[in-house]
Amino acid sequence: MDYLASFEQYLVDYKSLASNTLSSYRKDVECYLRFLDEQGILSPVEAGEDVIRRFIDKLQEAGRSPSTVTRSLASLRSFYQYLMLFGYMDQNPAKEIKVERAQKKLPQILNSQEIERLLNAPNPLEFKGCRDKAMLELLYATGIRVSELVHLDVGDVNLEVGILHCRGSRSGRVIPIYPTAVEAVSDYISRVRAVIAASDSENALFLNLNGQRLTRQGFWKIIKSCAQSAHIDKDITPHTLRHSFAAHLLENGAQLKDIQEMMGHVDISSTQVYAQVVQERFKDVYQNCHPRAKQRA
Repeated sequence: MDYLASFEQYLVDYKSLASNTLSSYRKDVECYLRFLDEQGILSPVEAGEDVIRRFIDKLQEAGRSPSTVTRSLASLRSFYQYLMLFGYMDQNPAKEIKVERAQKKLPQILNSQEIERLLNAPNPLEFKGCRDKAMLELLYATGIRVSELVHLDVGDVNLEVGILHCRGSRSGRVIPIYPTAVEAVSDYISRVRAVIAASDSENALFLNLNGQRLTRQGFWKIIKSCAQSAHIDKDITPHTLRHSFAAHLLENGAQLKDIQEMMGHVDISSTQVYAQVVQERFKDVYQNCHPRAKQRA
């Protein structure tokens, strides 16, 4: 039996997972099944807790980070939960296994001045710059994932009303778009996309200069280039604008529940990390700016 393929189909059919999470689960279980094969174990059903512990030990001995090991164990728990659900096993041998929990790094965010520099980095008079500015503005306006950005179709944005319908990998959600982002996207659609769209680009909103749907890798290069042009020293990724969107909303009085809805988080614990980010920022501001905050020797 092809356990990996059937597990992946189970995740697609029964779980609402982001594409990156789905890929991680598959890779983790694939690695585990290879380990079982090396051990001469023909089926994961035959493996007990001791085998899974040996697999975890192997990952740690190979120098895998605590977060990677923790994620791999979570993937195996889900895998064995699937085997139980479909009657292949009576209990989950990965359930009681513990690993040292990795300390979660707080996400990197940009301050308001850095945001302004980044959004103003592209030259909107050029075709490429006009498109890049529209993408950056839309990301910061809505906090959507880069995978959701590149999968947007023209019909997903209602510029007259100022809203975005994000289909994403989970249930769809509707997010407001601030006027500057509406203007940037409108300018791109009317002045650039209308010219570069290829006949087979269908309804894709953001296109490369060959008229094809832009990829995640393409946008990664764009944001790195814009960060360099804006003289931002932080390690910016496509997710940085998403993190900044959430933190800035929270700083300005938005409720966590509302931010959770806009970001498409299934669990509010994923959103609560931004409260910690804001708290840490306020501590830094206090320590650096209050005249009596610094202790003198």
